[in-house]
Amino acid sequence: MIEIRWHGRGGQGAKTAATLLAAAALHEGKRSQGFPEYGPERMGAPIRGFTRIDDAPILLHCNIAEPQIVVVLDPTLIGVVDVTEGLDAEGTIVVNTIESPAGMRERLGLSGGKVCTIDASGIALEELGRDIPNTVMMGALCKVSEVLKLQTVKDDIVGKFEGRFSQKVIDGNLRAIDRAFEEVKVG
Repeated sequence: MIEIRWHGRGGQGAKTAATLLAAAALHEGKRSQGFPEYGPERMGAPIRGFTRIDDAPILLHCNIAEPQIVVVLDPTLIGVVDVTEGLDAEGTIVVNTIESPAGMRERLGLSGGKVCTIDASGIALEELGRDIPNTVMMGALCKVSEVLKLQTVKDDIVGKFEGRFSQKVIDGNLRAIDRAFEEVKVG
């Protein structure tokens, strides 16, 4: 089973990304869960989302304490929230930042595993006109973890967004996902 913990702030789409990734996994014939951790959060408050993906039925129904992958949508959470808590020693962390993987590794105090960085906010602003980095981070995650095929995620985004958003918004998200897949840096 692959367990992913998402860190973001209310309004950045961490909850949406966790559930969208889980829904996309179903289209690859996998079992999945995607859910947020709710509390007194409001716009801008730190939140966590969780995604589990497996080939077998998932019998756990709790938060993820020891993820193999951590996705950080907002780098200002580093130092405020322990984003590496419980991260497997050989795990992967993907951070929305312009910082290099080596610089982020040092900031996080990580010696093992994979540290990946992507300017998801920059891509979101250019492709969507808004700093909502969630789908961008999904593209980066596809590249660094191979948890799902990129095309599966893109097809699922189209299916979920059609009828709810304009074609311009859908196309912007698809471009953002592709760019993240190509531009993510691994260290």
